[in-house]
Parts: sequence; structure tokens; C-alpha cells
Amino acid sequence: MEFSIATILSHLSVDKLVPGKVLEKKLGCEESEELEKLQIALDVLERIGVVTKEFGKYRRVLEEDVVEAKLRCSSKGFCFAIQDEEDADDIYIRETHLSNAWNSDRVLVKIIKEGTRRRSPEGEVKLIVERANPSVLARVVEDKGDYSAVPLDDRLLFELSLKQNGQPLEEAVNHLVHVNVLRYPIGQNPPVGKVIRVLGSDAETAADTDIVSSKHDLPQEFSERVLQQAQSLTPNITEADLENRTDFRDLLTITIEQEISKELDLLIENALTLEKTEDNHWRLGVHIADVAHYIESDTHLDREARKRGTSVHLGDKVIDLLPKSVQKCCSLVTGEDRLSISVLLTLDDKGQVLEYNITPSVIRVDHLLTYKEVQTMIGSGTTKPELSDTLPFLNHLFFEISPLVKAQRLQRGGFDITLDKITSYFKDEGRIGAIASYATLPVLSLMTELMVLVGKVVAEHLTELQLPAIYCTQAKPDWDELEDLLKLVTNLKLDFQLESEEELHPIDYYNLIQEFSKSDYEKVLHYLLLNSLKPDKYSHHPAPHFGLALPIYTHCVSPGQRYIDLQIQRVLKALFEHGRDRRTTRSSQAVELGSNTCHGQINWNILPTAIQAYLETELHSLITHLNEREKIAQDAETDLAGLKKAEKMKDSTGKVFSGLITGVQSYGFFVQIEDTLVEGLVHVSSLKDDWYEYRSRHTCLVGRKNRTAYRLGDTVEVEIKSVDYYRQQIDLVTVRGGSSALDEDFED
Repeated sequence: MEFSIATILSHLSVDKLVPGKVLEKKLGCEESEELEKLQIALDVLERIGVVTKEFGKYRRVLEEDVVEAKLRCSSKGFCFAIQDEEDADDIYIRETHLSNAWNSDRVLVKIIKEGTRRRSPEGEVKLIVERANPSVLARVVEDKGDYSAVPLDDRLLFELSLKQNGQPLEEAVNHLVHVNVLRYPIGQNPPVGKVIRVLGSDAETAADTDIVSSKHDLPQEFSERVLQQAQSLTPNITEADLENRTDFRDLLTITIEQEISKELDLLIENALTLEKTEDNHWRLGVHIADVAHYIESDTHLDREARKRGTSVHLGDKVIDLLPKSVQKCCSLVTGEDRLSISVLLTLDDKGQVLEYNITPSVIRVDHLLTYKEVQTMIGSGTTKPELSDTLPFLNHLFFEISPLVKAQRLQRGGFDITLDKITSYFKDEGRIGAIASYATLPVLSLMTELMVLVGKVVAEHLTELQLPAIYCTQAKPDWDELEDLLKLVTNLKLDFQLESEEELHPIDYYNLIQEFSKSDYEKVLHYLLLNSLKPDKYSHHPAPHFGLALPIYTHCVSPGQRYIDLQIQRVLKALFEHGRDRRTTRSSQAVELGSNTCHGQINWNILPTAIQAYLETELHSLITHLNEREKIAQDAETDLAGLKKAEKMKDSTGKVFSGLITGVQSYGFFVQIEDTLVEGLVHVSSLKDDWYEYRSRHTCLVGRKNRTAYRLGDTVEVEIKSVDYYRQQIDLVTVRGGSSALDEDFED
């Protein structure tokens, strides 16, 4: 089992001794070679004072002037260590103090010079806790019979000495290759690598999914022992499995997916039921595949899922969290009994949640539909005879319940961002950070409303019961991120004012979106607004989610695709199996632990102390890792979209497009081409007709002689001059456009 210093440290506590045997189990060390490597690592950590050993047990040691951080390096050699705390200072690291650490590595940094108001603190790398580049994209070069790999990422300031690996290296010279790092640099000795795969003569000839997978070092396959463990699982349900589960098999149950795979290997994680209560309210059941039933903690399958963190969607290629055989066991297959965790929501006629109950369950799906089928059915009011029982269900769901739930969110100040292309592969908001609406497929965003509501009530329940949890949060956008967009809105003559000059609120985004509908550039403005949102972050403390306008929220509906959802399931299952529903065994009155009716009635510890402490430690150790895996997945998916746009623009070199100026700097201005949502740069050096000055206060470039101005919101016609496919950089030249600059335009 592979492990890093970071994974070792994540299982160690400052105030608790951890036996070596426990570490071995946590890290999956079984072979003698693995045990030896672990012992060597622990001995080194002890020697440098990062851990201490007492009676064969280990404890983490924290030093005041040593912090854990992630390196962000420049192509010029210097780096900054970025701490996990959002408001913490970045630490400047000179090249001589990097200790052979590379860009994006996680490191322990010792502060050697305190910061001032004008200067960042300075530090040196004490220990590399996790390498971020176990492989690199590179170009092979040859010098006097020796072969080296030069990374395409210019922030990786080294060359790897290459070892022969089957294919003759002379055939790979000047080709783009994926290189596995065999040995990192030691002292003056350079790193050593081997070519895993020759991708093409250059980036443009290589498959875009291969480039992205290699660049972000996404796992391509599962290890043999993970696959063996996966094959041992079975979807068969025993009588013991059904104990203490609520049976919903008699209810009409449907699942709705974006597409239905011809190979039937689609992972279906959610199903829906709907019924009327005696009080004439709707009870909506959202049933989530019980993945935690099959994936036990600290097994090879669990460690692999933890390592991956999340599934990654690269077009038709998916980097799965779990092997296909596990997905088939968990997937909610039509006509078969399946184990689930059910969230039952009782809603009134305004869409407010009157009551909810979370329970382990067993279900049987009656119908599997696609969103397009559902859209057609409720739009036409007709369907196939075999689906006739689903039509009233769908009408109630998408014409009554979902719109009411959405109205409740909008009343809280929520907003929708309109997109023309479906970019999320999760039932909730996924990696978008807000609820997206699609003009061609409204039912998709209406389904998202329900899944987000489930995340809200689960987070509320865990908080109310003081159970360990990981929360999904989103900080408010930075003012400087939104400043250009607000200036652009002003220049487009849209009427908008912030609710408060002191801080941003979700209602500001709602009001902006209402104004966008009055503009000819609505599509571009929605895209820019989406990009101004901060990415979701996981935290062990409850905190608001800006994009969803929620005070508290968690991810829980995709346990087969995200490790956080799997962990939330485990907390819920601990509640079901070990939760105390009364203060003492002598108490006759019990509360219903899965229901919000117990809120305010509990004044005892629900879980046994040992289980509570174990879950708290386990979840706390995951936060940083899961945030990093989500960022890698987001970057990879964004990279693929960028490569596809660059490829499209490469084919359009020399063609002229109309676009909107969305950013102006001293070195040029950025133009967003509306049809393709591609952004390119018009460099100031390409403006040959005059000498242009940058007016920062008014965010524009102005010609000294001709008084032509290029400012935010101006429409220009641009020609595609050149495209750097790998870097996704598009250079433009103006054909016509801009506006006349009058001196009074720039007066105070």
C-alpha cells in the first residue's frame, strides 16, 4: 500500500498516543516491505522531532514556528507556502530554502523571518510531507546519448534523467510523454524517471483526456488487491441485512438519470418516492444507495476511495471513486431489492419542511427514466402505457413540490445561474457552487433543488445532535474578483446597486441576474458571475454556503462518487446502530433519533465516547486531503473544457468574431467571444495605430493621439491570431471596435 508522510501524520494526534499496529492497519501495510518502509518513515519523523515515541506508541509534535502548507511556485524559482487557514499569511520561500521541494508539494515550513506590514514572513522547507507530482508531462531531449525529460510546466524547475523502459528512448525524442518519477532529487543528484507512455509528437496530437489525466496524475486503474476485494462483494441481501430497516418496496419508486448506459454499468445512487400524508401534506422520500454497507472502514477499498477523494468526469471518460463491480452492488437497479439510506421530507403547501426523518431502508426501483424523457412526459402530458403510473408522480414533483422548494430558497436570497451546457455530473450542485438552470432541461435544476434540500436537513440534523460531520461551505466572493464585473455592468448601462457597501450577500447575485436579462450579453454575464464564485470548501465547523444561500449544508447524496458523502453515511449509520435514544436505560421515554422531532429534547451524549472520538478524529484528518482532491478534480475538468475550446479556436485561426471586453490591464484587454464563451487577450503591442495608456481608475486603455478607448463593456471585432493549445492561451488582434474617449469621461 502506498502512503505518504502526510497520510501518516493525518492518523497521529497531538494529545493521544497511537500504537504502531493501529497505524499499520490504517495505512494497509501488510507485506514485510511495506512494514519496513513505515518503520523507516516513523524513525525519521521521530529523529527530526515531528513525532515522539512513547512505549511503542506515537504522537504528533507541533512546533510554534513550523506550519504545514502547500507550495505555489513561480517559473523564476521563488515560491510561496500557502497555509490552509484562509486568512493566514503566505510564506515566502527562496529557491535556496526549498530543500528540493517542487510546486504544489505539501511541506512543513519553518519560519526564519517574521513578516511585517509590507513584507511576507520568510521560511524554509523543513520536511516534504507529500509529493504532488508523482508523474509529469514532459518533452524528451537527448544530449550525447543521455536522455532527459523537460516538464511542460515551467514551474517545475528541473529535468529528469530517464531510464530505458522497454521502448527505445531515441524514438521518443522531441515527443510529449508521461513520465513516472522513480526517484526525487537527493542533494545534487537530479530526479530520475521512466517514460510510462508516449502521448504524441506534441500536445495537439495527443488525446486531450490523456493530457489532462497525465497532467493531474489521475489514477488510471485499481490495484489487484482492491479489485479482488471488490469482486468478493455481492448485491445479495440477507435477512440480517434487513433488520431495523424501513421497508419502502411497496411504494412507487423511480430514478432519473442524465443518460442510461447501454452497458448498464451506470451508477444509480438516488431514487424517489412520493405519497400524501393523513394531514394532506406531501411526504417526499429521497433514497440514497447505502454504499457504506459494502465499503467498510480501513479496508483496501476504503483506503483507495479515500485516496481518490472524488470521481472525475472527463467527457465520456470517468475516473471512478470505486471499481465498477462495487458500483453494481450498490446501484439502485430497476426491479431489484436494494439497501438505502432514506431521507423522508414532509412538506406543506408552501414548500416548507414540517418534519423529516432519516432511516436505513430497503427499496425496489420500479422505473428508470432520463431527464429528457421526464421533460417530454410532463410537457406533453402523455406517456407510454407501461409508465402511466409515473405521470401523476412526475407532475406533482416538478409542477408543485420542486417549484415550491425553489421559491423557499429564493426567498432566502438564493439565485440561479443560467448555463447552456450541462457541466455537473452530480445530483446536487456538484462543483458548480450554485444551482444551475438550463433552458432546454428545466427538470434538471428542479431535481437539484430537492437534493440540495436533503444536504441542508442532514447537516442540520448532525449539528443539532452534536454528531461529527464534514460541512460543505462556500465563502463570500472577494470584492476584487467582482469589481470588474460590477464596472462592466455599469458600463453596459444596467441598473444595479448592492444591498450593502460593506459586504456581499446572495441577494446581490439574484439582483444582478435580474439585470442580466436586459442585456444582449446575458450568456457572457452569467458565465462571468459563475467564475466569480469561490470553490466549495469542506470544513469540520458549520459555516454558510454563499451560492446556495444556506447557513449550513453538507454533501450526502453521492456516496459512490464522493468520499465525503460516504463518510456522512457512516456517521448516520453510527447513529442508527449505536445512538442512545434515552438518557439512561431506566428511562421509559425515548426520542426518535432519525427525526427532527427529537431536536431540543436531548441533553445526553448520543454516541458512546469511543465512537464519537473515533469519528471526530477520522473526519478531521480528511478535511485538507478532500479539499485538495476536489481542487484537482475541478482543475482537471476545467482543463479538459479549456483544451476543447483551444482546439476549436485553433481551427478558427484567422477568422473574425464579435466579442465583449471583460477585462482591461496595462498589458492589454481580454475579450469574451459570446458564441463559444472563449476568452482571448488583445496584447497592447498589437495595437499598432497609436500609443495606448492604461487608466487604472477607469479600467481602460486610451490612445494618446486618436483618443480611441478600449473599456469594459465595449464591443469589438477580433481576429484569432494564434492559439497555444497546451496553455489554452488565445491571442487576438482587433479588427474594429472600441469607443471615443472624451476628456470629461475621465474627470473625477
